Amino acid sequence: MFDLTSSKLLILAIVALIVVGPKDLPILLRTVGKYLGIVRRHAAEFRAQFDEALREAELLDLKKEIEGVGHEVRSTIEQGGTAIDEHVMTARTELDGVIGGRPRPVESEDEPAAGASGAEPPAPSKSEAP
Repeated sequence: MFDLTSSKLLILAIVALIVVGPKDLPILLRTVGKYLGIVRRHAAEFRAQFDEALREAELLDLKKEIEGVGHEVRSTIEQGGTAIDEHVMTARTELDGVIGGRPRPVESEDEPAAGASGAEPPAPSKSEAP
């Protein structure tokens, strides 16, 4: 901020020695040092608060980003689950068709199966009887 070279500091020291005098110079330097310490502490406190505010802003951005990723993961898992359910139902229908000799319609979760409703299963035909 200030361009203080060694020659300028030497000139300042000589002027301070002449103006203040050798007797009061240590008191002046002690007072100046005290106030410089206060200014440095205030600057460090301000910097710490500023850095903390920046970290909080970064954390909020990071939190939003993580929430977005979580939402994407949830939707991907739901889509994958739906696709797997569709493939399982298709395979079940095809398997029932091959085993039973006739294709069976896909049952929805809302409609119970015929055997689950309490009705008796159909009687075996004469060709199936022993």
